[in-house]
Amino acid sequence: MAEANGHEGLVCITCQQPAKLQCPRCLELNLERDLAAFCSQECFKGSWADHKKLHKPSAAEGWHYCTRRGAGRSLNLPEFKWTGELRPYRIGPMRPIPDNVPKTDYYAHPAGYPTSEMESRQQHAVKIRTEKDLAGIREACLIGRRVLDLAHAAVKPGVTTDEIDRVVHEATIAAGAYPSPYNYYNFPKSVCTSINEVICHGIPDRRPLQEGDIMNVDVSVYYKGYHGDLNETFVVGQADEASKQLVKVTYECLHKAIAICKPGTPYREIGEVITKHAKAHNMSVVRTYCGHGIGDLFHCAPNVPHYAKNKAKGTMKVGEVFTIEPMINLGSHRDKTWPDGWTSVTEDGQWSAQFEHTLVITPEGYDILTARLPDSPPLWWEAEAAAQQGGGGGGAAAAGGAS
Repeated sequence: MAEANGHEGLVCITCQQPAKLQCPRCLELNLERDLAAFCSQECFKGSWADHKKLHKPSAAEGWHYCTRRGAGRSLNLPEFKWTGELRPYRIGPMRPIPDNVPKTDYYAHPAGYPTSEMESRQQHAVKIRTEKDLAGIREACLIGRRVLDLAHAAVKPGVTTDEIDRVVHEATIAAGAYPSPYNYYNFPKSVCTSINEVICHGIPDRRPLQEGDIMNVDVSVYYKGYHGDLNETFVVGQADEASKQLVKVTYECLHKAIAICKPGTPYREIGEVITKHAKAHNMSVVRTYCGHGIGDLFHCAPNVPHYAKNKAKGTMKVGEVFTIEPMINLGSHRDKTWPDGWTSVTEDGQWSAQFEHTLVITPEGYDILTARLPDSPPLWWEAEAAAQQGGGGGGAAAAGGAS
């Protein structure tokens, strides 16, 4: 941590006290001085998990190897030990946001910095949502659900993930909402699409989906001041049994964790339930990424780890809103990040799946705000069951919960 040279007028981005220090990496990257300012080592360390996201490369710099002109995959890949068979393809330009769509505070920020999120007390204290809050979050979550269902319906061999991004972007805008990932810490697209060995934060590009792929689509929307967040993993065409089982076990991990949610349940117990089920199927749980609080901010307290023996603090209380989003791997739980600064992959190249819901704690237990609808496209096991019975239609999960 460097002493803040010429720090007059700068305040700590964590506690708003006069700044005495500056982040050396921010200075090296020539980021804005006010983003690098801290009053002490303690404030710097306390905010490091979120602050380090500022060091991710910008869209103009970090993705240069996959944004060059032309069709197909870039031939100018950086030196990197790729862990599996997947490689980045070219990324198309960011899609425009109409003037009439309310924007987030990071929409126009050159570093995509979510100022209100980073400076909020909600990073340290879990907020009890009011009825007004819950009504707004429910609206955002319902839009997110309908957008994800449209994306799911578009998934098939030959379709590019950039086309999935177009579907998500246009459906979100049509609903009067803003795609929450758009420019969040300079993320260059409106949705995350994570294929095969990609754990999370995959960037939509021009790679066509292939028969047998699995792909997670992570949709987040911002509507009338509130965010909603959910994701599901889909099978592309016909996949092998190991991949299909991975997807189903991950779905089960999520719902077994949701089932224990109620007032008084310690947040750390979620990781115990998920790990027990994953281990029973010889699968591992990713530890780097966790569920999170959500509402008027995209990410806030509580942190919700998905692995066993975690040190999550606090117990669930009525009115708390958060996500559970386990990432389950066929091999090692460890991850590695591509040079784009976003795409997280398994260290051994084996495949990964994820499911996510946003939920609220109620006096009786919980309510899944992003629950599947009666007309949601079926997941692979639902589709197979319907085919065996000679029927059709989607499979809706229970929207409410019990203790």
